[in-house]
Amino acid sequence: MKVKIWQGIKSDGFWWWLIILVPIAGIFVINLPSNWRLLSDIFSEKTPANLDAKYRYQFSESLRNNQNQKQAIEREIAFYQQRLAVDPKSGLNRSGLAAAYLKMARATGEGSRFLLAQQAAQRSIADLPFNNQGALLILARIAEAKHDFSTALRLAEQVGFDNEDAIALTVTSHLATGNLSEANKSAEALVNRIPNLGSLTLRALVREAQGRDAEALEDFRQAMAAEEPGEVAGSARVRSLLGRFYARRGQFVQAKALFLEALRLVPRYPLALIYLADLEVRSGNYREAESYYSKVSAYSGGAATAFDRAVKIGMARVKELQGDAIAAQQLRDKAEAGLRQELAAGGFGHRRDLARLLLERGRSQDVAEALALMQQEVKIRKDPLTLDTLAWALSSAGDWKGADRAIAPIVRSGFRDAGIFYRASAIARKLGKESESRIYLQKAKEIDPNFDARSGKYLGLGNLEF
Repeated sequence: MKVKIWQGIKSDGFWWWLIILVPIAGIFVINLPSNWRLLSDIFSEKTPANLDAKYRYQFSESLRNNQNQKQAIEREIAFYQQRLAVDPKSGLNRSGLAAAYLKMARATGEGSRFLLAQQAAQRSIADLPFNNQGALLILARIAEAKHDFSTALRLAEQVGFDNEDAIALTVTSHLATGNLSEANKSAEALVNRIPNLGSLTLRALVREAQGRDAEALEDFRQAMAAEEPGEVAGSARVRSLLGRFYARRGQFVQAKALFLEALRLVPRYPLALIYLADLEVRSGNYREAESYYSKVSAYSGGAATAFDRAVKIGMARVKELQGDAIAAQQLRDKAEAGLRQELAAGGFGHRRDLARLLLERGRSQDVAEALALMQQEVKIRKDPLTLDTLAWALSSAGDWKGADRAIAPIVRSGFRDAGIFYRASAIARKLGKESESRIYLQKAKEIDPNFDARSGKYLGLGNLEF
């Protein structure tokens, strides 16, 4: 009798638990995508197993108490807004608010935040026209983001080169304009002045642009050795940039481990997610690539960001590689519409991005516009990607000698990128320079032994065989 009663209690208990748990399970399944993202973030606390020990984050225990980056910046914005409510004419507090807006703009890529930063900095200078270096630097950074490098350099000089941020700005502006000697000079001065995470990362980028790979790697390593617990955004950025360095050289395992480490520090960090998605595309892992691209959009919460075009263009490439030409075209159309809207508004739209989209699409009717865009862009920017895009546009237009002249400065600079040398090889071959073509092809293989014309298609570099 006791056995039957106990069995009845167990049976009743089972049904009670079933009544409680089934609805909960249903709610979880309905919200599976968001719950899965939450779980993946929670269980990403361990350093990737394949990561080189010298690239591991030293302060992992501090991550448990690490604030959400966006929420932390929102609190900083609220702090300055409260202070300005009490004293609306405070130029220093207005400059602090502008700095917080700029920090948010860089973290999220939201163009509206750049505009807010610009407006706050301008008002700060109106209220405090003297000794307001903070506001001037914010305006310089915004000018740089708009590719107005001459204004950025002028404002940095106005701040004075006893200011580390002003020196850093000259490094990035000179890099963008292809002035490597000046970029190197500024980077050396900055590291000698303050050898920290930021300055060493900048010098690593300069040395990478000069083809000084061993020195660049040493600077990346020293940058991580100099990092401090509170600067996780900078720590995530340096690992993302180093991951890109390894990816460009075909070292995918180390590159992926670095991207994952960056995401461990700053979950859903857009730069790391895009680089990781691009890496998965080249590896042929299309589902994984789509997942990483979608997380970038989830991070922005639906706000328009500078990362949107990279996501749409990357997703279009994935759809095309999967054989879904209609979906690919729809995504490219959306990306194109967004870029044209930004360009028309005179904001942060990039001519180069639109030109590359048009060239990658491969329609003959788009070539003339892409070339015109790049002929404008090269007047203000002469970094390797800009010159390579110009060479691509010129070769697509049948101007092979012009393409050869456009790509020559990259080759002379020492910059190591297999895709660029593959294009240089194809251009030289078209011009009948067989020996030169073979040298460039051999160089491409030295940089990345796995690179071929198909890799170019995966990376959106167009047709690299002619």
